[in-house]
Amino acid sequence: MFWLLATLAYLLGSLSFAILLSRLTGKPDPRMSGSGNAGATNMLRLAGKKLAVLTLIGDLFKGLLPVLIAGVADLSLQEQAWIGVCAVLGHLFPLYFRFRGGKGVATAAGMLLGLYPPAALLAVCAWLLTFYLTRTSSLAALIATPLTLPLLAWQEPAALLPMSALTGLIVWRHRGNLRDLFAGRERHF
Repeated sequence: MFWLLATLAYLLGSLSFAILLSRLTGKPDPRMSGSGNAGATNMLRLAGKKLAVLTLIGDLFKGLLPVLIAGVADLSLQEQAWIGVCAVLGHLFPLYFRFRGGKGVATAAGMLLGLYPPAALLAVCAWLLTFYLTRTSSLAALIATPLTLPLLAWQEPAALLPMSALTGLIVWRHRGNLRDLFAGRERHF
């Protein structure tokens, strides 16, 4: 059951709502325009609030749904977390779009919502506060994602290893943003 759900989670994660919505509405491919990222922040820049919100909801949902299904299938919390990681891997490296996807933040938030809602709430609050203070989405993601680890270590240690691996992946996907942040070139809203 674990391997079947992990595979299905990856395939669901590979659906890029940013790319699909761009194609359906005739907007530019987010991988080729703006920041080059297939995610909600770049969709906000390229296509406006409505498509950005739809992208965000779709990306959250594809992280949440596999974890919820794994829970209903009575898999362990750690197995649920690894299945959520597979959904995020699909978002990062989508099978249907030449393995060029987004950065995984919204899909990871959906995964956390399914695993342990207080950790998702902490991440969202940290993201919103950092974004409000800096107007920088990448910095908000880089602060919010690791902040969940101590809470998980304390409350849900079975999810700590998968979430630590996921945090490393998200930081790695933001390596260009980190360079731009340190050089003072990062885009602000």
